[in-house]
Amino acid sequence: MSTHIAAKKGEIAETILLPGDPLRAKWIAETFLDQVVCYSEVRGMLGFTGNYKGKKVSVQGTGMGIPSALIYCNELITDYGAKNLIRVGSAGSYQPHIKLRDIVVAMAASSTSGINNSRFINADYSPTANFELFEKVIAFTKKHNIAIKAGNVLSADEFYEDDPLSYQKWAEFGVLCVEMETAGLYTVAAKHNVKALSILTISDSLVSGEKTTAEERETTFSTMVEIALGIL
Repeated sequence: MSTHIAAKKGEIAETILLPGDPLRAKWIAETFLDQVVCYSEVRGMLGFTGNYKGKKVSVQGTGMGIPSALIYCNELITDYGAKNLIRVGSAGSYQPHIKLRDIVVAMAASSTSGINNSRFINADYSPTANFELFEKVIAFTKKHNIAIKAGNVLSADEFYEDDPLSYQKWAEFGVLCVEMETAGLYTVAAKHNVKALSILTISDSLVSGEKTTAEERETTFSTMVEIALGIL
């Protein structure tokens, strides 16, 4: 087992879905997978392995924010041999044409986090999606007539900002939505030469002020999960 994950070697699949919410991880495992086993409950950050149409798949909660997500992503890669890491998370819309429950696939991730400042002094590293996984999502969603948006997202360190209109500058430059983990995921995946992709469901809109409930965010964002499992 690793420091923060109680699984034994071989209990975690090479392909892992990564919701921030551990209860969403539980819901995904119980709803979509067969022969489910909970391999970790450390700190309440639940992890499960099961089968999807005969293929071994794991689901691991990561918590909120890049620092928390990087703990789990690093250990999944270095201790358990994860090869395909797919974030299935929620996001806040920055654009009027992106509505509640729309699906956004993150081609790249801007960030307010300083996570890469110590790596790339006086330079900006651009964390991007794995093209192979991204290409599979495009093919799957076209085949099944699922509408998606794709582009740049913002991985923010702060959920509650002092200026509620600060999002408008990012929106002006085409950023689609805000979440809190993708830039970290894409960076650590690139460092270890594994594949990563973020598939996001819009849970609220900074433009309209609309939002979903906590229960809806936990148990009803099924389309992004179907896409993530469908590209396997």
